[in-house]
Amino acid sequence: MKRKITMFIAAAAPLAIALIAAGCGSSAGGYSSAPYGSAAQASAPSGSDGAARVGVANSTLGRIVVDNKGRTLYLFEKDKNRRSACYGLCTTYWPPLLTHGKPVARTGVRQSLLGVTRRANGSEQVTYAGHPLYRFVEDRQAGQTKGEGLQEFGGGWEVLSPAGKKIESDG
Repeated sequence: MKRKITMFIAAAAPLAIALIAAGCGSSAGGYSSAPYGSAAQASAPSGSDGAARVGVANSTLGRIVVDNKGRTLYLFEKDKNRRSACYGLCTTYWPPLLTHGKPVARTGVRQSLLGVTRRANGSEQVTYAGHPLYRFVEDRQAGQTKGEGLQEFGGGWEVLSPAGKKIESDG
């Protein structure tokens, strides 16, 4: 019996080590937005210099601010003084748009309205007209606005216009 237990432990130990190592790794090019390693991946910078690129696209809500892949960017009404109020579980559903370097304005976006704010974990989140920017995980394709008007994590989520104002849908 003692020999069977020893054999089982000897066989299971490498598997346990491999699983632990896989769980501790990170994907290349990914950036964690949550202080404790949330399962969601924040929007990573796309430029070769690491700078996030922000543009404008047409949608059912009109012209809206989008990331480099055309995905809708949102403001969180709970954010105050250019600081994010979205951490932990919130970032699982609303990954922040992060940057490494000064964000770049694409056509339709005013460079003067782009900025950054430092998150609690030291990463830099892109702001537009002072609003920290987020994606919504249910927006899986360019142009989707499924997060518009949602009330989650203690505040409302709104799409931004190129002027930096929130766009509120009628329903």
